Amino acid sequence: MTDDPALSLAEAVREATAVLAAAGVPSPRVDAELLAEHLLGVGLGRLRAMMLGDSPAPEGYAGLVAERAQRIPLQHITGVAHFRYLELAVGPGVFIPRPETESVVQLVIDWLKDRDRRQDLPHPKVADLGTGSGAIAGSIAHEVPGAEVHAVEFSEFAHAWAAKNLLPLGVNLVRGDLRTALPEHNGSFDVVVSNPPYIPAEAIPNEPEVALHDPPEALYGGGADGMELPTAAAASAARLLLPGGYFVMEHAEVQAGRIAGMLRRSGLWTAVTTHLDLNGKERATSAVLASGDAADRAARN
Repeated sequence: MTDDPALSLAEAVREATAVLAAAGVPSPRVDAELLAEHLLGVGLGRLRAMMLGDSPAPEGYAGLVAERAQRIPLQHITGVAHFRYLELAVGPGVFIPRPETESVVQLVIDWLKDRDRRQDLPHPKVADLGTGSGAIAGSIAHEVPGAEVHAVEFSEFAHAWAAKNLLPLGVNLVRGDLRTALPEHNGSFDVVVSNPPYIPAEAIPNEPEVALHDPPEALYGGGADGMELPTAAAASAARLLLPGGYFVMEHAEVQAGRIAGMLRRSGLWTAVTTHLDLNGKERATSAVLASGDAADRAARN
């Protein structure tokens, strides 16, 4: 595909769709439209209206389509990832947030709303362990007025992207390891949420966008089963939460049973629940920290 001034916008998008489909891009039509919208800056609704007329294709469109056909992530090309109500700055060195993770944010928001009905909680305190681009922490800060949100990220590159996204939202961003993060806040959070790296060591993602462009440190959870960092996130959550506080963690579908079993066996948690994502897969587990007496007994054992 080349930039042809004789092509209309609609013709260029149709041609781009065919190019991306041939390259195996999962959503070729949507990506073709989003690349055109990125160059024109008009919004998808206006773009589709323009395609009904004889508007010309934007200059440079063929080059962006060629990049996407090489399976460079769409978000790396546009520099933007859309997540719930946010536009996040993203690029090389940071994990691209997935739509499935939006349901993890919803679990937190629903729990806070329900807790607010049960007791006065005008300023809930929330920690996001392994924030990446800041998608989870930023969404909670944006959608829960009065929330005090803290976010932790270990990667230098991801931390830089998170700072760009989170500081305008008033989130306290810390560069640190989720295993040991925020010790000065032990026992003070109402919610701890985490989407840690969790892919098993031998599992190679099928999508080139993930395998070649997402940073490995954001993917692999450690150990043959990928459970080292999810296990560490659960331990940190137990350290950071108030008794009765809420923990929710995203994980691989195949890890759901292991994570639920780990939380139950520890004796630290009640109400252990597995949640389905938008595709009906077991993608998140939540639990409530037991009372101090129960937690102390479990720790001694």
